[in-house]
Amino acid sequence: MSSLDAEVIQQFMSAAVRERLVHIEVFSEIESTNSYLMQMPGPEPGTLCVAATSNQTAGRGRHGKTWRSPPGTGLCLSAAYTYQQQPEDLPALSLTLGLAAIDALQDLGADRVELKWPNDLVARDGKLAGILTETKQHSASAVTVVTGIGINVDLSTEPDFGAKADWARTVVDLKSICEVEPGHEELAGQLATHLLGAFVDFEISGFAAQADRWPRYDWLLGREITIDTADVQYSGIGAGVANDGALLVETPGSGLKRVTSGTVVRAGSRGERI
Repeated sequence: MSSLDAEVIQQFMSAAVRERLVHIEVFSEIESTNSYLMQMPGPEPGTLCVAATSNQTAGRGRHGKTWRSPPGTGLCLSAAYTYQQQPEDLPALSLTLGLAAIDALQDLGADRVELKWPNDLVARDGKLAGILTETKQHSASAVTVVTGIGINVDLSTEPDFGAKADWARTVVDLKSICEVEPGHEELAGQLATHLLGAFVDFEISGFAAQADRWPRYDWLLGREITIDTADVQYSGIGAGVANDGALLVETPGSGLKRVTSGTVVRAGSRGERI
């Protein structure tokens, strides 16, 4: 397994990212790129820090779940960005970043990638990637956001390593959905480029400016789903998202429900009853 090269990654970044990039570090092995950036001082507002590896030994997902990444099978990249003034709808940033990740993958030739609210990328009904967004408050207004993406690149030597989610029937890699498998450095550079664009755009216009794009990629739309929240479990039909990023679920007898925080534990095929 070859190590990532930070200089090569920067060659695949846009000029705007290179101008704002204050720190990039690559690792042959690390427990978690998100944890690494969370422990660093937040970058100055408007600038970007990036950490990447192809061998993450203790990756984290939402609600304490584990993201497993056997050596060489995937890319784990985290980016840190500081807002001088915390956006009002900050919880919806993860959705905007998911759309940015899809844009990066489309530039690399990966078509028909979808988003499962709030933080998974799906292809061929299998889990392709996961996104974890964390925040670090500096003052009453300034906040650093650390977003990590773990993406399966080539699972041919590891056909089943336990990454399958309860809702997913399988796991999927980029090698199986791209005509030409992207290199790790190119993938990292493209992701960094689109993530920075999403951070900046979100500061200006929030998620509302992206909400009309969501239905095009909404994997849950029209599916019968079961979702766990802190207080109750809902079952119903995925009905899209609100302008603030909340999941909308059409429930039998109770009408439309808004879910701002929860975990999808089951999802059927569109039109399938579960």
